[in-house]
Amino acid sequence: MTQAYRRKRKRNLRFRFMIRSQTEREDTMTFAGKNALDTPMEGLLSGPTSRLPYQQNVLLRSYVLERPQGNMIVYNSPGVSEAAAAILDRGRPARLLINHAHEAMYRQPALDVPVWVHTKDRAETARSIRIAGTFDKRQMIADDLEVIPTPGHTAGTTSYLWDNGTHRFLFTGDFIWIEDAEWKAVVLDPRSRSDYVASLQRVREIEFDVLVPWGTTETDAPYGLVADQHEKRARIDAVIDRVRAGGSR
Repeated sequence: MTQAYRRKRKRNLRFRFMIRSQTEREDTMTFAGKNALDTPMEGLLSGPTSRLPYQQNVLLRSYVLERPQGNMIVYNSPGVSEAAAAILDRGRPARLLINHAHEAMYRQPALDVPVWVHTKDRAETARSIRIAGTFDKRQMIADDLEVIPTPGHTAGTTSYLWDNGTHRFLFTGDFIWIEDAEWKAVVLDPRSRSDYVASLQRVREIEFDVLVPWGTTETDAPYGLVADQHEKRARIDAVIDRVRAGGSR
């Protein structure tokens, strides 16, 4: 075997390895993107769950809102990329709505969708995700979806109220989440405590029947269904009392 032949054979083997590696990566991406969407309750679609890296018993989800005016995704998580094909099968989403900047730890989703976030969380989010637009006040997106700033967890934390004709879903992210069947806060900075309480008082007066946080503990349903507005207020009042008393949750 000549030296020239050995060099040529080595180049061919390296080329075939590169092609195989690229194909394997593409196959893996394709497989991941074809994960199915779940239906945790009628009218609500969710992507695959992910475990919160620093609290492994907490499961995170992103949600797809099917709307005649254009589908929306709420929350960024690995599930958006993992279910990209299934999301597109339902129609290309008009926006991905970020609740707060910590969702940027999962970086840009493998899906071409404009990402929107509150102005005050834009800078942190934009370090990892391309931002298409921002909110700075309470406003409507068409007649069924309301943007409601709820600062406290972060300065730009924003909740979303969606009326699909059957339920009124309030997407609260980490502002109100569910831990062992109980609604909880996540106060990160004691200086934000007054803002947090004001946001909780604002949400207390909103009419909704399904709370949909970003994360819940793994033994919980991914949503909190309330029987009536009295129960909703009682649950939020319990959170307000803990936050006012100096608690973080």
